[in-house]
Amino acid sequence: MRELINTFKRIYGDKEVKMIYSPLRICPLGAHVDHQEGIVTGMALDENVEIAFAPSQDGYIRISSIDFPDEEYFHIDRVPEMLPGFWGNYIRGAVLALQQAHKLQYGFRAVISGKLPIGGLSSSAAVTTAYLMALIQANLLTISKEELISYSHWVETEFIGLKNGILDQSANILSEDDHLLVMDCQTGEHELVKKSPEMPDFEIVVVYSGVSKALMGTDYNNRVDECKVAGWIVGELAGLERTALQDVKLRNISEEHYRKYRDQVPGKFRKRLDHFFTEKNRVLQGIEAWEQGDIEQFGKLMFASGESSIHQYESGCPELITIYELLKETEGVYGARFSGAGYRGCCIGLINPAYKEQIKANIDAVYPTQHPEYKDVYKVHFCKTNNGARFVDQEEKGKVFE
Repeated sequence: MRELINTFKRIYGDKEVKMIYSPLRICPLGAHVDHQEGIVTGMALDENVEIAFAPSQDGYIRISSIDFPDEEYFHIDRVPEMLPGFWGNYIRGAVLALQQAHKLQYGFRAVISGKLPIGGLSSSAAVTTAYLMALIQANLLTISKEELISYSHWVETEFIGLKNGILDQSANILSEDDHLLVMDCQTGEHELVKKSPEMPDFEIVVVYSGVSKALMGTDYNNRVDECKVAGWIVGELAGLERTALQDVKLRNISEEHYRKYRDQVPGKFRKRLDHFFTEKNRVLQGIEAWEQGDIEQFGKLMFASGESSIHQYESGCPELITIYELLKETEGVYGARFSGAGYRGCCIGLINPAYKEQIKANIDAVYPTQHPEYKDVYKVHFCKTNNGARFVDQEEKGKVFE
């Protein structure tokens, strides 16, 4: 934090600096179902995207990044178009999102940074939330957490063009330490399930593969479309009212219809169905295990989710699969799966902290040998859970959220 503030003052000279922590997140159960309005789980990590900022009276946005070259600079009344692959897209989208319902008068100057290699931990949602919070504070707006989730989701789906659900934004904004966030992506309702006092201590291992290809260049959107086709086929077989393909969601297919017509659904579309419905059951079982403090059972469900992601949803890449298999075979790992969309980035696992050194040693011994092109960029991190996005000075929080 101190380095970020010093960088801000060196660039801009402002003495009054505000700070936002916007955490990275994991989804231990509920893989690849949020875009089909399923039920998902999430946790915020104690690793964050951090932004140091100060309101700007002239209406200009000026942002430097410690992690990326160049500088983003524009007036809030003249927002540039999206530039594929450019890190500044998220602040452009954030301005446009808020302007749908609010008159913005003020911009801000900022320096932003993220601590971890963040592919697969939803850095885009964390960055977008941070920008939105800075804009909200600079313009003295009052926004609920639910509205903030909606604005952040709009940036990724409507401005960036990614067909994702609301898990990333919800976990980033709603999480509380020692709780499991349970999010119904159809209704928007959420529950924070407190960790049982009987649950042993655990930490989260984040293994960055070194593969950093962006989601827009993967099969992510193709999988979303395949889920819709699978749902459309079952709907046709069941004689349900026909809807446009773009409006089909697997959440609207009953378990009864899935079981009755599953065998008539061809190839990859049946696999997408199988993943959705088995993952739904894993989430429900996982919530029960969490409430009971049964981390062993919770971990087994994570491993099963990882297997389904590979074989039924058919996500993953050789590097991620290597890491997943290593974690599965290593003592002290309760459970593991890909993080995020599962085409690049990270594998995550819940672990017994007593085995941290052994877990890292096992990965270090195998991964760089099997994937030498990433031997200098892969990383192993250990994290804990934390609260959702917040101003560093908690008194500031009440000026933004209702």
